[in-house]
Amino acid sequence: MPSPNEIKVSQLSRLVGTPDAPVIIDLRIDEDFAEDPKLIPQSFRYPFQNITALAPSLQNQHVVVSCHKGKKISQGTAAILRDHGVRTESLEGGFLGWKEANNPLVPVEKIPDRNIDGRTVWVTRLRPKIDRLACPWLIRRFIDRNAQILYVTASEVLDVAEKFNATPFDVEDVYWSHRGEKCTFDTMIEEFCLETEPLKRLATIVRGADTNRHDLAPEAAGLLAASLGLSRMYKDDLQQLDAGMTLYDAFYRWARDATDESHDWPAPNSHRPSKGE
Repeated sequence: MPSPNEIKVSQLSRLVGTPDAPVIIDLRIDEDFAEDPKLIPQSFRYPFQNITALAPSLQNQHVVVSCHKGKKISQGTAAILRDHGVRTESLEGGFLGWKEANNPLVPVEKIPDRNIDGRTVWVTRLRPKIDRLACPWLIRRFIDRNAQILYVTASEVLDVAEKFNATPFDVEDVYWSHRGEKCTFDTMIEEFCLETEPLKRLATIVRGADTNRHDLAPEAAGLLAASLGLSRMYKDDLQQLDAGMTLYDAFYRWARDATDESHDWPAPNSHRPSKGE
């Protein structure tokens, strides 16, 4: 039975990928990490010995810490953070508990280096429509919650990537881009090992909207319409991305929790007034 200051793997897995996901800190020592250099989605590594230095930046946030087995390192670190006023839980069973539950794990080698502010930096073409909103959503919800997204003129993407140590995506002849009939969102799901059923379902919708293949999923036409509407509503690409985050949050929750639900009017068995009522 978990302590009041622990969170179960099943509880954390329901939060990952949503706006309510906690800050997840991987505290594994180097030897344990080297045995399996992967991360719980959206988590980042930090040495437990230096956790006090991180406490000021974690104020007013929900934090989950995880070591190899969820024992002394994570529980001690969680206690220190709580002493600094940070709402902190340790993950029951730690990294191994998450892995044994067959939850997705992101290969660290696929994650770009972080800048001086601790953020991954990504660059793509300005005026996003489908992929260039879907991919930042995936990055921020499953890889780096603070990822910096740069939207620039198409001809300058690769030069900006070089000058600012940014990772280019959704342009031709780069790693993170279309492959065959699949789009960049597909590529990221595959390379980051995030091939869960909800994300694969969402990827089909994104692919259908992004490649004008609405036959792939009936929802693709709706995603395209909403995306084009956002592009008309916002001149600023980052404001459009903020709005797009909510759009993809909704599509993800539908893909995860509501695909079997339908809606009609009037509701079955609803009372229909007679002429005399």
